[in-house]
Amino acid sequence: MYFKERTHTCGELRESNIGEKVILNGWVDRNRDLGGVLFIDLRDRYGITQVVFEPHINAEAHQAAKNLRNEFVISVEGYVRKRPAETENPEIPTGYVDVMVEKLTILNEATTPPFQIKDDIDTHEEIRLKYRYLDLRRPKLQRNIVLRHKMYQITRKYFDENNFIEIETPVLMKSTPEGARDFLVPSRLHKGKFYALPQSPQTYKQILMVAGFDRYFQIVKCFRDEDLRADRQPEFTQIDVEMSFVDQKDIFNIVEGLMKDFFKEILNKDLQLPLPRLTFNEAMESYGSDKPDLRFDLKMVNLNSVFQKTEFKVFHDAIENSGVISGLLAPGCGDYTRNQLDVLTDFVKKLGAGGLIWMRVKEDGLEAPVAKFLSSEEKQNLINALSAKNGDLIFILSGSKLKTLNIMGALRLEMARRLDLIKADSEPKLLWVTDFPLFEWDEQTKRFYAMHHPFTSPRLEDIELMDKDPALVKARAYDLVLNGNEIAGGSIRIHNAELQAKMFKILGISEEEAKTKFGFLMNAFKYGAPPHGGIAFGFDRLAMIFAGENSIREVIAFPKTASAISLMDDSPSSVTDDQLLELHIKVRKSAHE
Repeated sequence: MYFKERTHTCGELRESNIGEKVILNGWVDRNRDLGGVLFIDLRDRYGITQVVFEPHINAEAHQAAKNLRNEFVISVEGYVRKRPAETENPEIPTGYVDVMVEKLTILNEATTPPFQIKDDIDTHEEIRLKYRYLDLRRPKLQRNIVLRHKMYQITRKYFDENNFIEIETPVLMKSTPEGARDFLVPSRLHKGKFYALPQSPQTYKQILMVAGFDRYFQIVKCFRDEDLRADRQPEFTQIDVEMSFVDQKDIFNIVEGLMKDFFKEILNKDLQLPLPRLTFNEAMESYGSDKPDLRFDLKMVNLNSVFQKTEFKVFHDAIENSGVISGLLAPGCGDYTRNQLDVLTDFVKKLGAGGLIWMRVKEDGLEAPVAKFLSSEEKQNLINALSAKNGDLIFILSGSKLKTLNIMGALRLEMARRLDLIKADSEPKLLWVTDFPLFEWDEQTKRFYAMHHPFTSPRLEDIELMDKDPALVKARAYDLVLNGNEIAGGSIRIHNAELQAKMFKILGISEEEAKTKFGFLMNAFKYGAPPHGGIAFGFDRLAMIFAGENSIREVIAFPKTASAISLMDDSPSSVTDDQLLELHIKVRKSAHE
């Protein structure tokens, strides 16, 4: 159907446009009939403009407007006027004017949508995802997608100004699963062989450093076939960065500069640099997390020194077994009821704790079931260590170090929630976490795994420990944390073939397996690999935080559900037998089908 091109968007008209003849195109957002005068809110992605149909202006347009329903696509032509007194709407930028319509063209009719196109609708997420093209019309979703676009532009501008080259790496690559499962793509031309979708461009970006491109970045899609959470999808976006002839401080400087731009352009905040830093051990001891949320002050305290000579068996055993006694002060919570304390005890037990020790701080000392097992000196030292005051509540957990600290960290977050310590307008908190362990031991498989990935360099002073005690080796690895979320992680890489071989050996990767999986990278190192390192941002998660959302699905145009299904287009879907035959694949039913 023919229509005239719009002269303005629906978010553009102001009082300066009064008297102008304009053409607007958009969707009917709201329809009101006030005594024969029809008022339509016309919407596009730029905003809403009120358009008015009166019979004396154009009887034909007025009559046609009576048939308009929500989500009809229309074009209107008319002139801008100032809204009559006391009908202004200061809530929207166009609220002081409207358009008197002289001509109406209905470009497309619409059936009644399954939910209203407005924010804060009470609609199940599955319905929203099934009709995502309608969901994306909502102002909040459109703002989120525009914000994501703005972040793309800031990223590209920043890296270009800092002499980085944007290079695309392959989407079809060799399968080298090291953690999450690969998504596999069968080859039609090479019977029985498969490509994998990249979990990250890790090996490619290291090869680009060998190739002499000393500053690389890419906004790239990555894929992992793993269980999903609110902040995880089977396909996700990274800002991928790699640099040659650098150390950790150089990576930090580049990343902090990007974050400064993000904070200014997105949040209109001046980020103070350099960012604070915590080692992995400091973060775990004080916050019970390697991605600590610093928007509130509750800090855990290591109490091992307080109970070094204790006769209380629970604490004595923890110290004897190289464990930890961790304390947390809940200020002003000394009046918690026994029922409230039982709920918190159940909370930590579900996380794997044997129990929760609590103590009320009173004027005359500590009130607790275990108080009788502690000496007067231990009680006073405990109060001093936690700076506890009358009316406070003390929590204590003990046991193996990392497990206990993790559980206490979860309790810290739960108490912050109960005490309402994180406000909507809380100042965002960024920090670096450094000096991670290079390896983590898995009790089930009785072997070491790389805490980050097998190309992460150990600290140079720890290399000799790799043969003696790998558990003590620290990595040249670092994470960037924002409001308790890991938003970026990286490391200085191994660029020496001999050290890389040693790493593979500790991880239980045989020489033959290493050659099969990573031979191309090892061969590249033989031809002069520069020292290099990098980082990768979780772009979806970063956009989620900047948008003030709790799920990355709110900042992705077409996300999957928690079970990795796209409800809108019904994928994954079955394919024909002919397609499978071409790919040399036969689908067999499982035994219980």
